[in-house]
Amino acid sequence: MLGNVGAIVIRGREEKHFRRGRRNRTPVRPGRLRLVPKKPLAVSNRPILFGQAEFDTARPFWARLSRINPARLLLSSGCAVAGESELHLGFVCSTLLPRFVLVAFSILRADMAGLAPEEGSQFDAHQYDAKMNDLLNADGQDFFTSYDEVHESFDDMGLQENLLRGIYAYGFEKPSAIQQRGIVPFCKGLDVIQQAQSGTGKTATFCSGVLQQLDYGLVKCQALVLGPTRELAQQIEKVMRALGDYLGVKVHACVGGTSVREDQRILSSGVHVVVGTPGRVFDMLRRQSLQPDYIKMFVLDEADEMLSRGFKDQIYDIFQLLPQKIQVGVFSATMPPEALEITRKFMNKPVRILVKRDELTLEGIMQFYVNVDKEEWKLDTLCDIYETVGITQSVIFVNTRRKVDWLTDKMRSRDHTVSSTHGDMDQNTRDIIMREFRSGSSRVLITTDLLARGIDVQQVSLVVNYDLPTQPENYLHRIGRSGRFGRKGTAINFVTRDDERMLLDIQRFYNVVINELPSNVADII
Repeated sequence: MLGNVGAIVIRGREEKHFRRGRRNRTPVRPGRLRLVPKKPLAVSNRPILFGQAEFDTARPFWARLSRINPARLLLSSGCAVAGESELHLGFVCSTLLPRFVLVAFSILRADMAGLAPEEGSQFDAHQYDAKMNDLLNADGQDFFTSYDEVHESFDDMGLQENLLRGIYAYGFEKPSAIQQRGIVPFCKGLDVIQQAQSGTGKTATFCSGVLQQLDYGLVKCQALVLGPTRELAQQIEKVMRALGDYLGVKVHACVGGTSVREDQRILSSGVHVVVGTPGRVFDMLRRQSLQPDYIKMFVLDEADEMLSRGFKDQIYDIFQLLPQKIQVGVFSATMPPEALEITRKFMNKPVRILVKRDELTLEGIMQFYVNVDKEEWKLDTLCDIYETVGITQSVIFVNTRRKVDWLTDKMRSRDHTVSSTHGDMDQNTRDIIMREFRSGSSRVLITTDLLARGIDVQQVSLVVNYDLPTQPENYLHRIGRSGRFGRKGTAINFVTRDDERMLLDIQRFYNVVINELPSNVADII
């Protein structure tokens, strides 16, 4: 179906128009697209107001087909489009115009009728489990490699002596459950899919496997590790460097917001391992500053986020540039069916170490909710908690960057010492804030889900979900900030009337009961 012409506006940290030069027509950094039709577009008698989608300027933009998930299209009726429909946009480039124009689009499989959300919970546990079981059993042993070995000590794993020294110096004494099962198959060069709760040592699992297999006499990139955020990539770099301290490993983090020339200089001098975010890593590969010829290990950390629509294309682009024979490791606290299904496309008979949905535990973390009738009452409730309870360090999660700034100002105006971080801050500022928080000089951190992915701060004892997460899977990533590696922690969830459905979804997803916060909270935390 052809529609009316609409304009495309580039939205990102800074807005730039495309240059008119022949060779370089796409200088803008990846950001958002906003589709603004010149006239309402009729789809099943409902006009589309606008849609937005990720885009990637690393490819020739005019030759790219960009997809918008209809769940992110807003309709005039106020309901979100659900299901498997996709809006496919076609773009053309004109050097005579100051910006691109949308010339045509089509709706595929778009049955817009009856798409308003049903009453009650949107999470269907039976459907989720059925899809996961169908996926895991689709090919049986033809796809997965069976592996049942459990090693109860690091000394039994056949690791190099200097790697063991690094592991023990880092503070590990006994391997966690995922480490007991996951380190050895990765060290053997097998593809692995591993899932375990946040704070149980997944990062050390694949870092140990990578360090065990490196040829330290060859100062070429032999392992590539990707994470969804800069902070996570830098955390992995620190763990890799610490565990490999006695091995002489050379590690570098390639992340956005840092100097491209510095990345190029370090890569040209030679490294064993590159850790990074997809955008910067692909840029280094495209510039041929990162040579893929010797890469033999490819690791995706927080794979559910990495393989979501925002990163999937970039992961495929990077994977296509790597050697054909390569070991792949996929690690995450949650592994939804969609992410697991995608891994089939580039894994070879992987060892599967998965935790079923009803086996996802939040052991060591006490979970409570507080009924807050109105959004405006959350601030007073939060301040009451901090005035009542003695806390070592805590993290407060909200859902938007704007609310991070708003809540930070409100807490400071009430004489609470807090710091904050979100994606709009420059990299240096974020690094300083995280350094202060890890050192303990800052005790309360307000953030978005940016921090929910793999940031290891051992002293965090309390997580407050000022806003409940928009996806049940993110709940585990958030509250996993407390109770790290066997320590005790507490999670408190603020629940308005609009949040009751999500609280129910979370309890069903993890098969847990979240109780109301008792009056003697100071005695519990």
